[in-house]
Amino acid sequence: MKLMEQIWKMAQNNIQRIVLPEGEEERTLLACEKIKENALAEVILIGNKERIISKAEKLNANITDIRIIDPNKSDKIDSYVNEFYELRKSKGMTLEKAAVIVRDPMYFATMMLKLNDADGMVSGAIHTTGDLLRPGLQIIKNAPGVSVVSSFFIMLIPKCDYGQGGVLVFSDCAVNPNPNAEQLASIAIATAETAKNLCEIEVPRIALLSFSTMGSADHELVEKVRKATEIAKKARPDLKIDGELQLDAAIDQKVADQKAPGSEVAGKANVLIFPDLQSGNIGYKLVQRFARAEAIGPVCQGFAKPINDLSRGCSSDDIVNVVAVTSVQAQKIKK
Repeated sequence: MKLMEQIWKMAQNNIQRIVLPEGEEERTLLACEKIKENALAEVILIGNKERIISKAEKLNANITDIRIIDPNKSDKIDSYVNEFYELRKSKGMTLEKAAVIVRDPMYFATMMLKLNDADGMVSGAIHTTGDLLRPGLQIIKNAPGVSVVSSFFIMLIPKCDYGQGGVLVFSDCAVNPNPNAEQLASIAIATAETAKNLCEIEVPRIALLSFSTMGSADHELVEKVRKATEIAKKARPDLKIDGELQLDAAIDQKVADQKAPGSEVAGKANVLIFPDLQSGNIGYKLVQRFARAEAIGPVCQGFAKPINDLSRGCSSDDIVNVVAVTSVQAQKIKK
């Protein structure tokens, strides 16, 4: 069974409530129909009910029985406003400001998640990553013991022997522009757990990538990756983590035998940790386009509850898959 089929099956086995704050967006409405047909989640749309229904009818998208909530008409708006005020009053928040902010669909949906009226949230078809992260960090905050929220892509590469049968996890490709060594180590550890728990990669082999392999070059950018590798290994000696590694040394055994002999990761990596956001974003898009890979994500990791991003160039099928992933994340958090 292919990975996304497995994730769909897991989502179907324990239905979760996933809130979609971009309820009036066309791809989101088309995705809702597919999510409902395949019983992947109980979706909740946020927005003006009349506009949503009208758009769905024009698209011929069946959203019958899908719950729609207009923040301006919700009977829970007062409790959400009061809770948001309490959370942010030390930062100068007033009740008047909170009453305006919480009516924004992004903030309203995040408050639903905070107060257990939803199990997960997916957005980003028309909002930036910053629009998603801001309420997430203000309201949901980091999971216990996690120092930095980051993102990952599940890369499904056809006719590929690299990674685990063409499945690799890339991080961080959407959130942290230039993580320091400590943050990079935290991202590596979090992505290893993601690979194991979500992607069913039994033995994550985590490569911290650089333009140098095991001392072949000296530069402050390389030193950051070396330090991050040391921190991650010390924090989690049970994990197979190595670096710094060039990409070819990380995934190609013949190159690894020459450049990093004896490494448990080199030549076998299935989790790739990029040193900064520029390289991560460019890297996943190169593989997506040139290898015709399916890129599932960006999916966030490190929040106390599942909040996930979409590319603004996403398709309705991308939304369906990220909702399924979010459902499985919600299941795991509840355990």
